[in-house]
Amino acid sequence: MSGCIRMGGKSMVDLHLHTTASDGQYPPEQVVRMAHERGVTFLAITDHDSVNGVEKARTAAAALGVGFVSGIEISTKGNRELHMLGYKIDSNNKELCDMCATFQRDRDERKYRILDYLREKGMPLSLEEVEMQAGGGLIARPHFARAMVKAGYVRDVRAAFDLYLGTPEFDRIERPKISPEHGIALIHRAGGVAVLAHPIQLKLEDDALDRFVGALAEQGLDGLECYYSTHSPERRSYYLTLAGKYRLLITGGTDFHGEAVKPDIEIGTGINGSVAFDESMNPFS
Repeated sequence: MSGCIRMGGKSMVDLHLHTTASDGQYPPEQVVRMAHERGVTFLAITDHDSVNGVEKARTAAAALGVGFVSGIEISTKGNRELHMLGYKIDSNNKELCDMCATFQRDRDERKYRILDYLREKGMPLSLEEVEMQAGGGLIARPHFARAMVKAGYVRDVRAAFDLYLGTPEFDRIERPKISPEHGIALIHRAGGVAVLAHPIQLKLEDDALDRFVGALAEQGLDGLECYYSTHSPERRSYYLTLAGKYRLLITGGTDFHGEAVKPDIEIGTGINGSVAFDESMNPFS
């Protein structure tokens, strides 16, 4: 990725980026550098259940003159799984760091169950093959998916998730998750604001989503990620209406992981320019 890209002369903001601190392809410093080269002037690193990349990214952003806000993406589950973005968090908050450490231990234990699951499916992998894909970082499902592709078991990463790693059957080996209400409260106690990530992934009809977001707002939800790589203009418009109804902050981000994980998603712009979030919309600038 090279060359500075602008949206109609406006600077881009990307508040949803992943690094090797969770399941991204590139280290925090490199993600910041890539974002800068793409014309992003303000960003957040939002790794899954991890703040390990925050300070490295903050230092890299300061060196390049890129605006920065600390972030995390917390996995939660009530009646359904959802992700809660936390912004402006204190990355040294003890309770938050303790939760991240617990989730890290859960992931470490889960990797053996995933290997067993894949072996049962006729796709034996060694831990070394998966670790090679993680590059020394946290082992997560995308690393298993990439190892499956390299071994010739599936065509691509998306097929690995569609057929094996993202199925109801796979859920039986998923790790424990905190409730959405707990996630919101935890983010608040760490000094941050809580934002519901990619509402499109909840797969709820409009009326059900309205009630769901309203209930979360009563629990202290602060914002809604309206601008996202797979949100159509029509969906985005509806999410903006919901945000206005419940007086929620509006955020936007691509969910960039790297081309080996999510090949269609570009930093700053999403899928074919689907994310058009600029400095004039940024609630953290």
